[in-house]
Amino acid sequence: MMYYVAADFGAGSGRVIVGCLNNGELTLDEIHRFPNRQINLGGRVYWDFLSLYEEIKIGLKKAFAKYGSEIKSIGIDTWGVDYGLLDKNGRLISNPVCYRDSRTQGILEKAFQKLPKEKFFSLAGNQFMEINTVFQLYSAVLEGDEAVKNANKLLFMPDLFAYFLTGKAVNEYTISSTSQMLNSLTRKWDDTIFETLSLPKTLMQEIVYPGTPIGSLTPAMQEELGGNATVVAVGSHDTASALAAISAEDDEWAFISSGTWSLMGMVTPTPLQTPEVLASDFTNEGAVSGDIRILKNITGLWLLQSLVKEWTAQGIDCDYSRMVVEGENSQCTSVIPVTDSRFTAPRSMKEAIDNYCKETNQAVPQTQGDYMRLVCQSLATEYAKVKQELELSVGRKIKTIYIVGGGSQNGLLNKLTAQKTGCKVVAGPVEATAIGNIKVQAEWAGELSKDNPLMLKGKGMELKTFMP
Repeated sequence: MMYYVAADFGAGSGRVIVGCLNNGELTLDEIHRFPNRQINLGGRVYWDFLSLYEEIKIGLKKAFAKYGSEIKSIGIDTWGVDYGLLDKNGRLISNPVCYRDSRTQGILEKAFQKLPKEKFFSLAGNQFMEINTVFQLYSAVLEGDEAVKNANKLLFMPDLFAYFLTGKAVNEYTISSTSQMLNSLTRKWDDTIFETLSLPKTLMQEIVYPGTPIGSLTPAMQEELGGNATVVAVGSHDTASALAAISAEDDEWAFISSGTWSLMGMVTPTPLQTPEVLASDFTNEGAVSGDIRILKNITGLWLLQSLVKEWTAQGIDCDYSRMVVEGENSQCTSVIPVTDSRFTAPRSMKEAIDNYCKETNQAVPQTQGDYMRLVCQSLATEYAKVKQELELSVGRKIKTIYIVGGGSQNGLLNKLTAQKTGCKVVAGPVEATAIGNIKVQAEWAGELSKDNPLMLKGKGMELKTFMP
């Protein structure tokens, strides 16, 4: 029997999961789970890559100890846009800067002075967000960052993990498509963007597609981890992997990858770069299938995660299931605009919400249940708005919304989404990202095909339906 390892890094936590197939039926075994924290150091916010790399090694050691030589391959997916820089000797120059760092504030206006917004969109087709790789790199260039000056390679987060496991440097397509440096039509690094913004294109690597073998573990890694396997490029952007787990029956559907962020969109065969798409602030990103994910990045359960972090620090109990039940019984009707910048990284999320409610003459939440309901109502309201924009931009009706990822377990959010959008909501699988990751590996290994499709059964793969 062949086993596949999925290393799935989210913005708040990571997991190493082993999957195996039996006549197309997938079984998952979560081997290792760990937190992912942002570190504020000297006024800059970093990811602790060294710690994360140690965690993936711990997970792989456990996997090899349990499954040995039957492990066929390893796939790695992470959140989008962030990257690490290597010097000419292949050494990591510094910990990757987190997209929530303030260095890109106000960068859009500076970039548009060089490359007008409409022209920019016609090239890359991405939603304009200060966190995008292109603006992170541009801000680093403008401030004369020594890390960029000394860099030889730029690797996105999943590529960075793969590099230190295999010694092979590549840029995977789906994660590259989040950078706003990739031409959406040619699927190559766009010369105009790099030249106009004076960005070092020499840092970029060969673009590889999901299902491409990157390489075997290095001899040193084999010895340390106790085994060998091929690292395979999957949908390295976690949303691309999650989308690969959805089996839709028609084309009248949309998806929401629900986690720290909510990524809501549809699948189209080619990029959509019309003025309407630009005005609606959609992005065109690559899918595992080779199609395009036209979607919008929406602040997601980050709102709730921030509240929980705040309450926990104060010693307040934050049982999630209890808060959902209390939210269902709450009479709170207040709503916040979830995409407003005041909710991006406030010192206190509770204060930010309370102040907005006061400013807009809405009731200030009093209980944890009230805050839960406010967050879920606000997200569902935004989903309904984006649903209408998608229908207009794509030219297709949406009758079903598939919600995947950790947020699909929030029954209140699913119920309110069905009510606000008027669509049937299919929630799950919870483990969509790991499933999509493993699916690509199994297709590479020849275990899955159109004639032998993946069947979703078992723990973490359940689907729940919510009607409007």
